[in-house]
Amino acid sequence: MTRGGSNRLLTPAEVAEWLRVSETTVRNRYRAWGIKPQKVGRLLRFRERDIANYLDEHYG
Repeated sequence: MTRGGSNRLLTPAEVAEWLRVSETTVRNRYRAWGIKPQKVGRLLRFRERDIANYLDEHYG
């Protein structure tokens, strides 16, 4: 398992709140940020550990 975070799935709204950006920004930029989404049906979800790793790599 990679370092940081858990396998908990976050909604785009939860990720936006965590990153202090809009939900639209998350939906439009996750590919550019290199964050892989998890599809649940047709819904986007993001693993908490992937967001934590992104923050560590780029801002930590």
